[in-house]
Amino acid sequence: MTLPRWTVYPALVLIAALVVIAIPRRARSDPYARSESHKPLVILGVDGMDPDILKEVIERFPERMTNFRWLADQADGIQSLGTSTPPQSPVAWSNFITGMNPGGHGIFDFIHRDPMTRAPAPSTTVIEKGFELDFPGPYKIDIGADSPANRSGDPFWVILREHGVPADIWRVPANFPVEPSLGVSFSGMMTPALDSAYGECTFFTTNPLRKVQLDYAKTRLITEYEGKVFDAIKGPTNPFRDGAPSEDLAFKVYVDRDAGAAVIYAGTDETSEKVVLRPGEWSDFLRMEFQLLPMGMMSMSGVCRFYLRSLEPEIELYASPVNFDPEDPPAPVSEPSEASADLAGEIGRYYTQGMAEDVNALKNGVLDDGEFMQQVRLVNNETLDMLDYALDRYAGNGKQGVLFFYFSTIDLACHMMWRHHDPRHPAHDDALAKESATSWTGREGSTLQDTVHDLYLRMDPALGRVRERLGDDVTLVVMSDHGFAPYYREFSLNTWLLEQGYLVLKAGKSRELPRDDPNHSEVYIFDGSVDWSKTRAYGMGFNALYLNMAGRERDDPDTAEDESGIVQSGADANALLSEIRSKLLELVDAETGLHPVLGCALASEVYSGDRIAEAPDLLVGYDAGYGNSDASSTGRITNELLQDNAPRNHGGELGTFNGNHLMDPSVVPGVLMSNHPLRDGQFSLEDITVEILHEYGIQKPEWMRGRPVLE
Repeated sequence: MTLPRWTVYPALVLIAALVVIAIPRRARSDPYARSESHKPLVILGVDGMDPDILKEVIERFPERMTNFRWLADQADGIQSLGTSTPPQSPVAWSNFITGMNPGGHGIFDFIHRDPMTRAPAPSTTVIEKGFELDFPGPYKIDIGADSPANRSGDPFWVILREHGVPADIWRVPANFPVEPSLGVSFSGMMTPALDSAYGECTFFTTNPLRKVQLDYAKTRLITEYEGKVFDAIKGPTNPFRDGAPSEDLAFKVYVDRDAGAAVIYAGTDETSEKVVLRPGEWSDFLRMEFQLLPMGMMSMSGVCRFYLRSLEPEIELYASPVNFDPEDPPAPVSEPSEASADLAGEIGRYYTQGMAEDVNALKNGVLDDGEFMQQVRLVNNETLDMLDYALDRYAGNGKQGVLFFYFSTIDLACHMMWRHHDPRHPAHDDALAKESATSWTGREGSTLQDTVHDLYLRMDPALGRVRERLGDDVTLVVMSDHGFAPYYREFSLNTWLLEQGYLVLKAGKSRELPRDDPNHSEVYIFDGSVDWSKTRAYGMGFNALYLNMAGRERDDPDTAEDESGIVQSGADANALLSEIRSKLLELVDAETGLHPVLGCALASEVYSGDRIAEAPDLLVGYDAGYGNSDASSTGRITNELLQDNAPRNHGGELGTFNGNHLMDPSVVPGVLMSNHPLRDGQFSLEDITVEILHEYGIQKPEWMRGRPVLE
């Protein structure tokens, strides 16, 4: 495994006397330009806000949506905004950031593929290998390894900076590593956690049955002895040890049943940060120091928060993913780099990982719906604190230039809570949907069935804060990257390709057995099961289909067989794509009588730019109610071609999203609203980018694809 260069910077400083290495430094943001006035433009980016749902909420709760009603009355109401192809957050926000489509910026999916191994690859960063320098003992160091951003094209705030226009960019997705602005710039979605790319919680329990039921890899069985529990939390991989093993941090818990509480230490000595929790309580973030080199030569700081579920009859304790410590991050999560610590000094420690709402904890049954929404509320409150800080900073600088602020909660919570909102969903439980949600909404009479609407209700006060703090004379835009739709049925693209003969397995290999078969095991396209000499197409990612193209898909020199692509470019590839597209569009779900696939876009038809050659060959656009399964999106060949998206394992957890947007772009448009009139026509994400430059008289670069939006 190759680790990014930033993981070794501190150690390189320590051994500089032994090895002379030039360490690159990112340029810091310049101070605000004061020589001229730059009119204020405020953009609120609300991930996943859907125009139809927004209208429903305004109609149902007009007295609670006063600020959105005001905004709708200012100009052109609630307009639909064209999203990306495919409508995935890193793709869509990259369109917005650069004003290009994926053919230009190179982000095509949450998941890309390695053209040699066909294994999953990160979409927003590139892994660059270096070489190892060995030291006596178990230690070594990677020299030159790096993981720079994969996205091409200058972000709009970099262009603004070149023209002297200030911009504060708050947590826009796909901004890691952080691109500096003439102001402050914070990373957002796709920022890794310290323990893994997306962050994984840990669940501690004294109940062996609970561990079996969850079947979650990071469930740890703990033992209490005389009121004490000792265990460890997984931290970062250690680039200084052979094999880059994870470094664990030992921690301890003191249980006081008489007081009905536990004292949790983020370490084993009395100087470690600690918190006292009672069942049902969440902690603030505690700092953890992971030692990477001996004698305190090198450590890495992270932050973690705990939730004590119970002390009786069993101890159950949730630990969040280990986030970068904003006061001392191992890689900058802001530019200038000290801005993240400045923010923590004002609002306290906060989530730095890209997806703060812990959807995976609910997917895996670690948290139940109510506990998940408690955690969502923590994130939402933190976001509002951050918004207050951002507004104060912007107003204090004379409301100069651009303020972009991002909200994540609607998207991530709708992914997991849609089933309560939608009685047609296979996972809908009417009794559960009627349970009270007042504990997190603060709204009397609210239930889990209202969750989606309550998420929108929480956005109105945020808009109100902007109006109150900045006044109504600023140019204000509210936008979203895509909308939302139900996810009733899971489709397996790789299983379909297998059944149609486009993907071929080796002799003696088969697709996965049913999940309830005791001999079930996972089968992947990259685990040696596929006969690449006969395979013509495969899937990797949520919407991506690749041809096994000669000259592009390459042989793996570490295997005996030749895995080079076999489909010839030109007429052969075009005919094959036409055939596959026709069959996918004709596909009928025998269970429902519906067509799972609404549209199939050829990359050559919908993309433009210098990176089209890297794109998937076909973008599969699912209709509302359907989506590629999580399993197939990571290269698995499941037993089931189509199945209900319903609970199916011991703990009753879903294991996947139940609301979604990874569909055809026409199904899930985003939202566009402004207090200024819009020009005629329909708009897309790239148009907003061009409008930002247009506001300051900056000619759009030739590679941008949009047009101005506001009159």
